[in-house]
Amino acid sequence: MSAASDLRTGRATATAWADGVHGAELAARAADALRANRVGSMTRAAPDLYPHQWSWDAGFVSVGIAHLDPRRACAELDHLFSGQWRTGMLPHIVFDPHEHSYFPGPDRWACRAVTDDAPAAPRTSGICQPPVHALAVERIVALADCAGPATSSAVRAWLPSAYRRLLAWHRYLTRERDPRGTGLITVYHSWEGGMDNSPRWDGPYSRVAVALDLPPYRRRDTRLVTDPGQRPTRLEYDRYLTGLDQLRRAGYDDARLRTTAGYRTTDVLFSAVFAAASGALARIARDLGAGEVAELEEHAARFRAGVAASVDAGLGLAVDTDLRTSAPLPAQTVAGFAPLLCGGLDPAAEEAMVDLFRSERWTGHPGLRHAVLPTTSPTSPDFRPRSYWRGPSWPVVNWLFVWLLEQRGRAEVVEPLRRASLDQLAEGSLAEYYEPFTGEPLGSARQSWTAAAALDLLPG
Repeated sequence: MSAASDLRTGRATATAWADGVHGAELAARAADALRANRVGSMTRAAPDLYPHQWSWDAGFVSVGIAHLDPRRACAELDHLFSGQWRTGMLPHIVFDPHEHSYFPGPDRWACRAVTDDAPAAPRTSGICQPPVHALAVERIVALADCAGPATSSAVRAWLPSAYRRLLAWHRYLTRERDPRGTGLITVYHSWEGGMDNSPRWDGPYSRVAVALDLPPYRRRDTRLVTDPGQRPTRLEYDRYLTGLDQLRRAGYDDARLRTTAGYRTTDVLFSAVFAAASGALARIARDLGAGEVAELEEHAARFRAGVAASVDAGLGLAVDTDLRTSAPLPAQTVAGFAPLLCGGLDPAAEEAMVDLFRSERWTGHPGLRHAVLPTTSPTSPDFRPRSYWRGPSWPVVNWLFVWLLEQRGRAEVVEPLRRASLDQLAEGSLAEYYEPFTGEPLGSARQSWTAAAALDLLPG
């Protein structure tokens, strides 16, 4: 069998990756996808389904681009930060002014019409996403340093301005999203955590009454992905839009939303990413000789502790809290492994979580096509293998666990997950997510952050 046909069928072995045959073809496909998805100084999250720049997508995508051109990776983040709000918030979408068919678009968000904190241009959404950006910047600098003196010098000259914008972003999150110092980020919409229809949010959304005056709308995702079972339901989307309209009416004002938002929860995965990113930003600050090292290290410690304290002893997983009812939200989802991303557990508790991670409830489940993380445990009654964040495996999530577990020295967990992730990607479509039992690619193809994952997961 040829290397190309083997790649298409997804049967690449660890040996094949090591000899570079399959890796070279996958790398070429990933690089081609990132170049094709580029529009000016930004990269579309996906060529058709997501035609704008999403915040945490851009963080991941910039790392993939840095494998090709670190200076271009800096430009990617510069474009994203051009949409930063006066408060320091980094919005979850920066809209391409030439693309008008995506829903909900900038007119529905109407950010500048309701708050002077939003920029007049570019137009943005009014919420945020997990702050992977400092992690990305640290990785870009490392890749630039390996690319030669000229590239290293250019990226390091860019670093101080990136640091100032990141610092404003991190200070916004600590000031506005954790004002009581709990070490857990508050979110006002499931789009903020990035896992829209995860079972984590079933309880809070069941208490969101759909607005009776909700205007009619036409979704882009269900026109392009013809299997409706892969996407959030109509009722879920009605609730998402009801929440968006509530946020807009509140002027996206955090002080008001803390008491009025119809959807208010903590987010353990967001919080764990913030803890890890704060550690990365502290290292950048130290490298630059900046004076905020202690502040950033305190942020990292606070959020590590908050995430660790959220572990449910019965589930063995971190759980979120509905801040409207103060009730915990137990769910068997991938977000429950958040403490593995940032640390904070005592050694015995971490080993117990690693054992669960590898168990038949998760990556060791005998039915999985590849030993990667599904978004919901296959043993959970909430598991839906084709439904967006309710079961499918997302390459970007597996990459995030590889990336941060590697930083934490857990090579015995990282290497099997890296190999399995590459085996999943071997079929070549660079899909948004995959059916965990069959390995079928689902959602959008040539997804930018999946391409970035492929480039960063491949052996150097």
